[in-house]
Amino acid sequence: MRRVLLTVHVARPEAARVVTGFARELQAAGIEVRVVETELPALIKQGAVDLVPVEARPGAAADCELAVVFGGDGTILRTAELCRGTGTAVLGVNLGHVGFLAEADVEDLHEIAARVIAGDLEVEERLTVDVVVSVGGEVIAHNWALNEATVEKASRERMLEAVVEIDDRPVSRWGCDGVVCATPTGSTAYNFSAGGPIVWPEVSALLMVPISAHALFARPLVVSPDSTLAIEIVGETSTGVLWCDGRRAAEVPIGARIEVSRGAEPVRLARLHAAPFADRLVRKFELPVAGWRGAAERRREERG
Repeated sequence: MRRVLLTVHVARPEAARVVTGFARELQAAGIEVRVVETELPALIKQGAVDLVPVEARPGAAADCELAVVFGGDGTILRTAELCRGTGTAVLGVNLGHVGFLAEADVEDLHEIAARVIAGDLEVEERLTVDVVVSVGGEVIAHNWALNEATVEKASRERMLEAVVEIDDRPVSRWGCDGVVCATPTGSTAYNFSAGGPIVWPEVSALLMVPISAHALFARPLVVSPDSTLAIEIVGETSTGVLWCDGRRAAEVPIGARIEVSRGAEPVRLARLHAAPFADRLVRKFELPVAGWRGAAERRREERG
């Protein structure tokens, strides 16, 4: 029995109707369709039948060959949690706005179904980060992220006082609103908003970017994927909050040390097309490239 997990942002208009139609196409091909149990009622209202509910927990995608996500990047990040530890790849269908993690748009629904049924998909592995929080040498929290791990100030009226390290060597001390430690996948997310660089997904690297830092040296850092980034909370009054992918939070007390390193388990993203990342960047940000006459454009003109 082939099995596919479907997840959906049920708060989006028409999302449940779209997913219900997609599920019927898979079922007609003999594929068992699983859904998160909390999303099942919305799909049943649209006439969905014979769906197998699963709990919303890490590992929920076990035994599924694919997880197809209908939503924006937030829904894809949530689904990556469900696939944690299973090796199941995630295919994103964009119902959001920018949607960098999504591979296809909902207008291509029938093509997507046909490709899933045929198993005609490419899978790429994306670097993740593992996060360890310790106080006085005692570990108090473990976490992970696909996009970024961010330490932010806990109170609006106080800056976060942090000493940052790369590979056990101090680099600077920042009074700031926070520090973003991002992957190349997350370079177009919080890292981008904080002024960090955009990094092509196939580049193996880790990024560290201060948020509104009051310091002479407060520049984004790009380091080896095998490096360890560390943030130590110093001072006497500033506490912080650790956010992983903007979804999982942990309090960070004064004296805490947050270490971010390459994750032991990548996230597997399914792709329909081998489109260059530059094209995705231009399309998602609607970048002005009118008038470009590069080599590829000239070849198309010569052929046509």
